[in-house]
Amino acid sequence: MQKRTALAVLSIVSSLGLSSTIMAQTTQHDHTHHAHEHNDMAHHHPHGPMASDEIPMQAKLLTGQGEFIFSWDQELTAAFPKEAHEFEPGMHGGFNEDPETGIVYTGIPGYGLCAISPDLTKWSTIGNDPRLKDNIHGIVFFVHKGKKHLAVAQEGKRVLVLTLDGTIVSEVLKPTGSEFKFAEANEFFGSKDSNFGVTDVTYLNGTLYVAHGYSAGDFVMTIKEKNGVWSWGKLAWGGKGDKPGQFQTAHGIYAHEKHILVANRAAGQVVKFTKKGKFVETFNDIPEGSLVCNVSYKAEHYFLNALQAIGEQKSAPIYVHSGEKLLSTVIPGDLDIPVLTNIHQVWPHIVTENGTKQLYLLVHGWNKGKFAVLKMEK
Repeated sequence: MQKRTALAVLSIVSSLGLSSTIMAQTTQHDHTHHAHEHNDMAHHHPHGPMASDEIPMQAKLLTGQGEFIFSWDQELTAAFPKEAHEFEPGMHGGFNEDPETGIVYTGIPGYGLCAISPDLTKWSTIGNDPRLKDNIHGIVFFVHKGKKHLAVAQEGKRVLVLTLDGTIVSEVLKPTGSEFKFAEANEFFGSKDSNFGVTDVTYLNGTLYVAHGYSAGDFVMTIKEKNGVWSWGKLAWGGKGDKPGQFQTAHGIYAHEKHILVANRAAGQVVKFTKKGKFVETFNDIPEGSLVCNVSYKAEHYFLNALQAIGEQKSAPIYVHSGEKLLSTVIPGDLDIPVLTNIHQVWPHIVTENGTKQLYLLVHGWNKGKFAVLKMEK
């Protein structure tokens, strides 16, 4: 892949100090169902006896390297709706956005499908169908035949296709075993012991692609539309294994530049495929032991997140990656964000104000559940 230059993101940096993250690399395994180091700098002013001069000032906590240094934006984090606080520990899905409007979409189990304003300050719910309160494990915004849609993957239950007002267009349930031109998938779903372990969904050129990683049937499958109804397509690939094109928990799936990228979690990989499922390559320079959950893209860079910490890290890491090499390792735990340890998905989002572009990372925690917003400082 060709390395790209970073988007120039302008922000005012608080110059009280920096803390650098040291990344420990050790081998870990995907045992979950999904299978503090910083410098405190004090400034003392000897010019007078005022009491305020005697109080040490703690440095602003930062994490990351190079161009991609982040802080915790507590104000935008606090925009999370108060009425949803009781449901926050169950947060399990992801984010996606309408590139035209900048509205971000996400789901909160028990609360519902949500839209976040482009400036990240206001949340609202979408639709009143009770199915939208079920666990949303993955989500995608897409435009199909000139109309805007969302699709959500609900583990163990269904894939829903809906309009932006929350009207459900199609409910796609577990395959029966006769849908695909892929014998392994048909054999799996034809078995009475099979489950429906969908984890994420993306869209490319008229087709929805679904990751099915919470299962012995570790596949990517497709959904097609005909006469306004969405149902399983013929294309599927993968299977459990370590050969090229196979998976060890196909967790996140993301369409980019006419290709399909899969976060192959237990293998610690991001795998690139053609839209027909042909293996192309895996990303290099992902630290060993990283349980990569999801892939997203913004500012000419990929943003990947591992599920849990490696070694002595204070939380799961977020990686900024060129597609060829690792550029920055962001550790939200170094920012002293309460509760946030494991990370289920990260979404990069740009807010434009008065001609200035500011990059943020929206974080979905897992295990204890947490929403947080990180702000790029350089």
